Order: sequence, then structure tokens, then C-alpha cells
Amino acid sequence: MIATMHELPAIRVIPATSEWRSALLSLRVTPPQRDFVSDIAPSLADADNCPGSTPMAILRNDEPVGYYRIEANAGSVVACDFDRPALGLRSFFIDHRWQGQGLASQALAALIDDLAIRHPEARLLVLLVNCRNLGALRLYLRAHFVDTGELYHGGRSGPQHLLWRALP
Repeated sequence: MIATMHELPAIRVIPATSEWRSALLSLRVTPPQRDFVSDIAPSLADADNCPGSTPMAILRNDEPVGYYRIEANAGSVVACDFDRPALGLRSFFIDHRWQGQGLASQALAALIDDLAIRHPEARLLVLLVNCRNLGALRLYLRAHFVDTGELYHGGRSGPQHLLWRALP
């Protein structure tokens, strides 16, 4: 089949194994976004030292375009307990060169599908998003996350919204 201009690129997510590390280390966000997302090198190093933390690569046609981490214990992200099995989402971003193309929405959909396979017991995905990061907040709300109305005040760049999404 011949691809048309209107087809979306193939987005998939995979564990950020050692073979992907050097390519992932070249990913960056824009300078204003650095208030909201840590650099990838410290995140990868931290994931290596945190049991239950899985660094993940976002691929577009097998090229790394983004990154995130899944935390087996959502409490490590939001410092609270949940009434059902919950995972945490941390450090989600699309590289600055690929932003504005709808890849973040596609990546979130791929992430949710992947969680159903890797973590079928999980019923919630939770995250924090900075109150000033309106683009990310809109993205998550479009992806069926719910703003709990609770604010977390321990973030390095100010208060953050606590969001959650039911998992299938």
C-alpha cells in the first residue's frame, strides 16, 4: 500500500534498553520546558537506581522522538495512596524537533496500550503536571486524564496538578 500525506507516522513505545541510550541522550525540550521536564541523562540514571522504574523510548518509525518513565509505585510520583492498583507517569516529553505534529497524543495512546500488556493489573495511571504548563495540561485532559483538583506543592518549579486516568 502506498502511504498518503494524511497517514500518521507509526508511533510505538519500547523499554529504553542500552541499545537506545545514546540516541535518547540527544533528545531535548525547548528552554522554557526545562522548568517542567528534567534532562534525560539524570532521569535515565535515576531510573537505573530506582526499583520499579522503567524508562521508555517513544519511537517514530523506529527513530527516538521522546521519552518517559513508568513507576510501578504511583506513590513515588505523587506521594499518596490509591484505592486500586496505580502506576505513575514521569518525565513524559517529545523532543523539541518533533513537537507540534501531534506525536505526544499518539505517544500517550501507545503508552496506554503498552501498559495494558506490561501491567495488566494496573487500574490507574497518575501524574503531576505543573500549573504553568498549560500545553501539557491540555494534552493530558484530551487524553482522558482527570484533574483531581488537588495540588502538589513539592515541585521544583511550583505547584502541580494531580491527574489520573483509568486504565482498561
